[in-house]
Amino acid sequence: MEPMIQASELRKTYPGGVEAVRGIDFDIEAGEVFGLLGPNGAGKSTTVGMLTTTIMPTSGTARLGGFDVTTDPLAARALSSVVFQDAVVDRSLTGRRNLEIHATLWGVEPREGRARIGDLAETLGLSELIERPVGGYSGGERRRLEIARALVSHPRVLFLDEPTVGLDPRIRAELLEVIAGLRARTEMTVLLTTHYLDEAERLCDRVAIIHAGRIVALDTPQALLDGLGRELVELRVDGSVASALNALRAHGIAGDDAFAVGSRLTLPLHDSSSPEAVAAIHQLGFGGAISAREPTLDDVYLRLTGDSLAAAA
Repeated sequence: MEPMIQASELRKTYPGGVEAVRGIDFDIEAGEVFGLLGPNGAGKSTTVGMLTTTIMPTSGTARLGGFDVTTDPLAARALSSVVFQDAVVDRSLTGRRNLEIHATLWGVEPREGRARIGDLAETLGLSELIERPVGGYSGGERRRLEIARALVSHPRVLFLDEPTVGLDPRIRAELLEVIAGLRARTEMTVLLTTHYLDEAERLCDRVAIIHAGRIVALDTPQALLDGLGRELVELRVDGSVASALNALRAHGIAGDDAFAVGSRLTLPLHDSSSPEAVAAIHQLGFGGAISAREPTLDDVYLRLTGDSLAAAA
């Protein structure tokens, strides 16, 4: 079957020569949850904008359900819904009225719309709120309503653009439960943009790490982590980091995938254990702080880009 979403050499250059997206390629299969992981300014929202026909690509192609977003935008748009970073619901109206208006705009038959709204309110925990004006909702409740609004039209593709940004940790955790539950109940294709590592690991079948408008890695979260081995050893170096790294490589302690950020060396371990690596490091005369831990997607991003995702986001 043809992928539900296809992007080939997709580019966007804004006036003034700002290259927001620099020729990215990916396919997303029907029913897949796919993540675009990267910091603010990496090109995630611009990519979503092009896929949802709100931003015109400079070059390249993108297709939704086989429809080209540039030459057949109405057909492509009819397949999808978007939950934007910024709220689009009307705070003066009740939750129900917001959903009814959206259903009408999308041509949903009234009886089907009422049933759909009832189901979504139950699924997303909005049943006790839906008759209240949205102005009295909490941030998390509004985000749940935004998701319900996007789902009223029964889309085949759902775009979630930074759905939990700005929420406090408790509300964010609750919303992640909601999104995970949706995934279990539907066969929609979902494209999620985020700079939160746990969201990508928990929700996505595959993740594309995007940096400065380019995709620098694309695989399952576990495969990306496995590429850094079972453990990482970190040490801080006094003096030349390059000389220390060369010495560790010469003695087989560090591999080609070891990397340095400032005075900190990170050594992925593939064949040896952390106690063995730490002992060998001490034998070479390197003192200072040495620690071992499991790798994270932030380490993957750091190795590929030289910057921490957590710091850049």
